[in-house]
Amino acid sequence: MPPIRTGQRPDKAVHLYQRWPSPVPHSDQQPLTSAQQELYDWLDGYIGAHRHSPSIRQMMEAMGLRSPAPIQSRLRHLQQKGWITWQEGQARTMQLLGGARSIGIPVLGAVAAGGLVETFDDIQERVDLTPVLDTRGLFALTVNGDSMVDAHIADGDLVLMEPVNDPTQLRNGTIVSALVVGSGTTLKHFQRQGSTVTLAAANPAYAPIVLPADQVTVQGRLVAVWRQV
Repeated sequence: MPPIRTGQRPDKAVHLYQRWPSPVPHSDQQPLTSAQQELYDWLDGYIGAHRHSPSIRQMMEAMGLRSPAPIQSRLRHLQQKGWITWQEGQARTMQLLGGARSIGIPVLGAVAAGGLVETFDDIQERVDLTPVLDTRGLFALTVNGDSMVDAHIADGDLVLMEPVNDPTQLRNGTIVSALVVGSGTTLKHFQRQGSTVTLAAANPAYAPIVLPADQVTVQGRLVAVWRQV
């Protein structure tokens, strides 16, 4: 991982969870064509077995295609019809919204509540919040750092995040999980001014991370904080 050059001290990692929804499709999901259904069924099986999304190349091989264009077209239609969420060009951000195999929130990687850390695709445990939460595509982060303490997010908290499809609609000050190109993922206040994004901690011990907007991908915004006492 490249060295941190923002003046921040490294912080403990937090684990990334992603919720696989109920097997019952949502009422607003539109019917799929045979080609779209074939890809969706394969994605469901792959993610059920590996607990992470496949690459575009893996999808091409599975569908017997030589070009990424048909895969990208099918993915766009799956998203438009309410079956998946994904950020185009980043297949690993995909989440299934119906027909999923698992219940609960599996741990899929890591994000930092302080410095930037490398992310991983491992599963360590599950938190079953489905009886009380029904936000589509919801994922959660368990926090093991102190960079957001002044936002009442403490070490050990579980923060519930909603996927962000259009970062331009975010209000400045929104708490987000953000992927920084070449570095990793972090939990911070989001601020944008022109072509510059600032990821600001809620702890004066951590300096802001200031970057060009094209180097930051917002993965989710804070919905709630879950704390066991």
